Amino acid sequence: MIGWEHPDVEQHGFDPRSLYVERFWLPTLGPSSTWLLRRMVDRLEQAREGFDLDLDDTARCLGVGASTSRHAPLRRALDRCVRFGLASRRDEATLAVLERVPPVAPRHLMRLPIALQEEHRSWMQCATGADPDADHCLRLRRRARLVALDLRDLGVDDAVIERHLLRRGVHPATAFEAARWAWSPESAADRPLPA
Repeated sequence: MIGWEHPDVEQHGFDPRSLYVERFWLPTLGPSSTWLLRRMVDRLEQAREGFDLDLDDTARCLGVGASTSRHAPLRRALDRCVRFGLASRRDEATLAVLERVPPVAPRHLMRLPIALQEEHRSWMQCATGADPDADHCLRLRRRARLVALDLRDLGVDDAVIERHLLRRGVHPATAFEAARWAWSPESAADRPLPA
């Protein structure tokens, strides 16, 4: 198992352990594949050069039962990750996994319940700053970014910053964007000047 870096996904993608993935990829990808993806990304953070995935052990840890059959639940979960473009087979023994996932494709969004489609639309509008109530959205976004910067200066990583902002009632898309922005090169140019 190795990491797969895709420049567009790295810039505009979501952490597989984020609320975005839980809300919109989970009903698209399925629970076993979503949990497997999260587990693989956790392992890749610890082993940057890659690691050997023990299929039986992983299957038991995910609660899907161990089996060497081609139709075993874990193998189907791996196949779904590949089918949805979140992983890629490099050869018989190597699987490359995206460490950030792209937004759910429109063709998959159409299969979600209407309420989730609307929530996704709202999420993406807020994340891109295209909200109709732009002034209010900009103020909230700026506040979230300032908190994210303070946390970043304390050495807090983006996933923890996002969770902190979510616990404080910040919209999930804004929390995600602020956490990612705090660690980006653009944040240095946008820091407030000292008083």
